[in-house]
Amino acid sequence: MKAIDNKELEQALILLEKEKGIEKKYLLESIETALVTAYKRNYDSSDNVKVTLDEITGETHIYSVKEVVKDIEDPILQISMKEAQKINPAVLEGETVNIEIIPKNFGRIAAQTAKQVIIQKLREAERNLVFGEFNERKGEILSGIVQKADTGVIIVDLGKLEGIMPKKEQIPTESYSVNDKIKGYVVDVVRGNKGNPQVIISRASGDFVKKLFQLEIPEIYEGLIEVKSVARDPGNRCKVAVASADENIDPVGSCVGQKGVRIQNIINELAGEKIDVIEWNEDPAIFIASALLPAQVMAVDIQEEEKQARVIVKDDQLSLAIGKAGQNARLAARLTGWKIDIKSETQFREMLANMQEGEVTEKNEEQIEEE
Repeated sequence: MKAIDNKELEQALILLEKEKGIEKKYLLESIETALVTAYKRNYDSSDNVKVTLDEITGETHIYSVKEVVKDIEDPILQISMKEAQKINPAVLEGETVNIEIIPKNFGRIAAQTAKQVIIQKLREAERNLVFGEFNERKGEILSGIVQKADTGVIIVDLGKLEGIMPKKEQIPTESYSVNDKIKGYVVDVVRGNKGNPQVIISRASGDFVKKLFQLEIPEIYEGLIEVKSVARDPGNRCKVAVASADENIDPVGSCVGQKGVRIQNIINELAGEKIDVIEWNEDPAIFIASALLPAQVMAVDIQEEEKQARVIVKDDQLSLAIGKAGQNARLAARLTGWKIDIKSETQFREMLANMQEGEVTEKNEEQIEEE
């Protein structure tokens, strides 16, 4: 039974295999499976049905598959040995035979079903191609146009796909409006509703800042300077640790640029977020002291095993070292990966005095016990 235009079928198979990477065999199996469902639905059949589709001629054959048995219990699914041997004289009990069915008007149903399957597989192939393309762009910065900004989630038109910027990935001090052009860091690519790929973008990530530095600072792009770590309070302040293996390169100066031109471009992109560029040092005491800038540090006591550091600053530097709501100390801890306990000079002296007093008291108690 010719159900499908063989030229159209052949063209569809070539398109999906060569251009979209879908094998002919897989597509034919998908169409045949859909035809079985279509037959059972349209003819209210409970038969065990098999459909074959010839990719060259476009002919469709429908068979009722029946098990060969000695005694029939279910005539819909079973056939007697005597009747089965009329179809295939060599058939044995327990095997199956295919009895061809020629249902009325099934040609039109088959053609529509095949077309729907081909369109569906074509869409799936296109989605997969776009997913693969954007999946390879994880870690990049993309530009797009804000489509929706009336809910907590921002939808951004990225061309072939839409970008999703959840609330946690937005800079709290920024507001977004429809048609705004914005940049975002590709955090992930996921399957959304109906398998449609969606790009998760971020403007609050530390990696967004790291990538901006790479784009704006040629020495970082070329590998002469390395961004070691980033700590952010998005929209307010950011600390970036940089280092260079070349002694002739000033990593901080290169990032800031003459009169701050280079760093200003990044600040502008981050809507005025303050950025402290700090030189990384393998000596944790030096690195921690630098991380607490602009505060001036007197001394850093390192406890390697606990990865804790006690920092001593002058009395007038304590509030600067801690920062508003503890921001400076918090960012320094994130940047360095160390727990930081900040004490003023006066606090440290009082602590030492209390420790000495405790030692004296303990010594006196020991002497009393001896007496």
